[in-house]
Amino acid sequence: MKMCCAMRLIKSLPNSIDIIYKTDKFMSKIEELIQQLCPNGVVYKPLWSVTIWDKKFNSVENKKQSKIINYKYLLAADLFRLQQKQGNVFLLSTGEQTGWTTEELAKDCLKEGEVITIPGGKSRPVIDCIKYYKGKFVTADNRIMTSYDINILNNKFLYYIILSRGEIIDTFYRGSGIKHPDMSKVLDLSIPVPPLPVQEEIVRILDNFTNLKAELQAELQARKSQYEYYRDELLNYNVSKRIPLKNISNGVCSGKSKERIHNGKFPLYGSTGIISSTNTAEYHKEQILIARVGANAGYVYIAKGDYDVSDNTLIVDIKPDFSLKYIFYQLSGMNLHQYAKGGGQPLVTAGQIKEIIIPIPPLAEQDRIVKILDRFDALVNDLSVGLPAEIAARQKQYEYYRDMLLSFNELPNE
Repeated sequence: MKMCCAMRLIKSLPNSIDIIYKTDKFMSKIEELIQQLCPNGVVYKPLWSVTIWDKKFNSVENKKQSKIINYKYLLAADLFRLQQKQGNVFLLSTGEQTGWTTEELAKDCLKEGEVITIPGGKSRPVIDCIKYYKGKFVTADNRIMTSYDINILNNKFLYYIILSRGEIIDTFYRGSGIKHPDMSKVLDLSIPVPPLPVQEEIVRILDNFTNLKAELQAELQARKSQYEYYRDELLNYNVSKRIPLKNISNGVCSGKSKERIHNGKFPLYGSTGIISSTNTAEYHKEQILIARVGANAGYVYIAKGDYDVSDNTLIVDIKPDFSLKYIFYQLSGMNLHQYAKGGGQPLVTAGQIKEIIIPIPPLAEQDRIVKILDRFDALVNDLSVGLPAEIAARQKQYEYYRDMLLSFNELPNE
């Protein structure tokens, strides 16, 4: 592969995509329906009265759960052991990672339906974890709801309502570390139930926003795949000299800090980047960090400035004779998670990292490759340019219209 091929691809990537939503006709249609069917407002109902859930909740009165649908759930690790590329059964996880399996592998965990989920345990905003799915699936530890009567409450409309109430639902989670929902508060949440034609038109509008965003994300993923391909070609192009990392670095060791302070003076780096702050700064120069323990074991990034490093992270101190950024790009493309051993707590060791073989061209060539990949990386990943910026703009637009469309005047109780 010629170097100019990568350059041509970089220049071909768009800085932005000119997409304009034609919302006027959508909004006029919904306004007509509201004026015709519910001009004075809509009925608000507690969630328990219009939904069926996956289990009886101890904190909820029996009369609020006259019917349940049981779903056998799997732990996340067991769920993704079922993963198959050609499956037709959705892996309904509690987080961002999803996938597919087969009916044969799903066995007695196989379910089918139209459902909305919130996680049974979470460590981040619940809005990042809310899911809608219709079809065959296997679930992790979700709290699963579906409409009691789809002639009264459209399931997709229910999904958008739950998304719009994400910040409220977040306040219903309790505990340290992994938080769990107070289901009595979740089921008592009051939601609008407009006439079905209004719900269906709102779903159509919001689906259009969602589908366009999905197209942009698919385009971004294609660009990332292109980036990874050309990155790997650049980093291995005509390089005969290969050196173990232990000869490129002054050492590979674990961070030591256990101190975490909410308003500390310095950033504390952990397995996913900056995880907290601290009042000690043990390090003062740019270094490569690698997550050592857990689901992110093998994740590679760079720390700069004055900072400290947690004990679940490895520090790679690159010698000045080599380009730190070049070594970073090499390690980033090697899928270091493959070296993680262990069940519940996968572990990457310093000894493993030291023995990794790195292709090393002359320093001038290292610098040239870094300049190319920096430009490419910015186009794909920088939130201020290109497709990610377009996706962020479309997300804000979607949230604006979602919240506006799902705000109704409430009819007074009779």
